[in-house]
Amino acid sequence: MKIKELFNEALREHKKVINGIEAFYPAIEAIASQMSETLGRGNKIMLCGNGGSAADAQHIATEFVVRFRGDFNRRSLPAIALTTDSSLLTACANDYGFDEVFKRQVEGLGNEGDLLIGISTSGNSPNVYKALEYANEQNIQTILLAGRDGGKIAEIAKYSVIIPHKDTARIQEAHITVGHILCRLTEELIFQINP
Repeated sequence: MKIKELFNEALREHKKVINGIEAFYPAIEAIASQMSETLGRGNKIMLCGNGGSAADAQHIATEFVVRFRGDFNRRSLPAIALTTDSSLLTACANDYGFDEVFKRQVEGLGNEGDLLIGISTSGNSPNVYKALEYANEQNIQTILLAGRDGGKIAEIAKYSVIIPHKDTARIQEAHITVGHILCRLTEELIFQINP
């Protein structure tokens, strides 16, 4: 049956990703620590990406604002996806070009001490690059979730988690898993709860 074959193929590829991402475990722990410190001092997390990565940015932001685990009721944590305001995105793209749509929002919404997560399967999205570049100049912590070799954005992000795979679907599946792990670890650090 084709469906079962596709599930089995995905599982085989996920195992390869898990083996390849072990080198990034220390970075994931450091990012969770940085996220908990950012939120603990009253700053916010911003996220950006294109296409499926835009959806991942929205998904992760929602986990912070609403809650991650259904069995743990906690206060809302400040996070915003820079991918959701269609009026802003289209106005900025029209007036300044699509490469500026995230940078412009970081300029208007970001503050020193905030944290920006850029998500790019290739690691080369120009609008994500410009947003992280600007964030670095403003003392906003920069995180990259990427695939393949990390692309040029990996050169400027303070922390990177690079999924060592070429297939966009596998990279995106791993990104949301990493996002969920970061949400859980951050919650545990902020609220001092046991796993």
